[in-house]
Amino acid sequence: MGKRRLVSFDWAMKRLLRSKANFKVLEGFLSELLKEDIRIVEILESESNQEGRFDKFNRLDLKAKTSKEEVILIEVQYEQEFDYLQRILYSTSKAVTEHIDKGQAYADIVKVISISILYFDLGQGEDYIYHGITSFRGMNQQDELLLTSKQAQMFEKKFPYQLYPEYYLIKVNTFDDVAKNTLDEWIYFLKNEEIKEDFQAKGLREAKEVLDILKLSAEDRKAYERYSDDLHYQASMVLSSYGSGKMDGIEQGIKQGLLESARKFLEGGMSRAEIAKILGIDENGF
Repeated sequence: MGKRRLVSFDWAMKRLLRSKANFKVLEGFLSELLKEDIRIVEILESESNQEGRFDKFNRLDLKAKTSKEEVILIEVQYEQEFDYLQRILYSTSKAVTEHIDKGQAYADIVKVISISILYFDLGQGEDYIYHGITSFRGMNQQDELLLTSKQAQMFEKKFPYQLYPEYYLIKVNTFDDVAKNTLDEWIYFLKNEEIKEDFQAKGLREAKEVLDILKLSAEDRKAYERYSDDLHYQASMVLSSYGSGKMDGIEQGIKQGLLESARKFLEGGMSRAEIAKILGIDENGF
């Protein structure tokens, strides 16, 4: 059986997966990643509503509950920016401040989890999934700070990092296409836009139906075609800019090489006219 044509996950996040009827797809992905059953309560309005060619943000903000009924805020991001690490710090900080009312105790701050699906090279590392937390370690004893028994009882947590935002970075292009577990099955789909028949991960069965291009409405299919055309256009622009920049770089390198040779010839006692004739350049240009 050949590949089933599925829409890309980033477009689905912006259009299909915002519907409550399709929550099971995202819930499956989040449950596999966080290793506990996650239930989405609602989609929070954010900058991710933009659908133009030059979208500044591509993000889906969710309010969800864990298997212990703990309310958490989840940001699923899909973008490429040079300052990406600082941007996810900003967005999680903003989420924290936006979801606590004036006069509320700091103990009521909601847990935020930031999940980034990356199709570009971010940092140096050989793995394809990175998990970032805030931990406190002794500068002398190198021990990890724990919550007090009272704090642990109040927050039902053991470590301070469990109160702070957490970050998951999924470097899709680093994945070797070998699905060793159900989370890998999701990453295989994110990379290849294909779900194999034997995949068992939560949410993938629903994703096969929801994200099947052939099952899209006429309106959604046209929107996806426009989106795909935009991607091709952007790729062409990047390639053109790269090619132009590369040629400019080569020309600049040749020019610098000729000027360096001219300088050495001058130091060796040759006249400007002789040098210009040998190198084929204007004698007034060096």
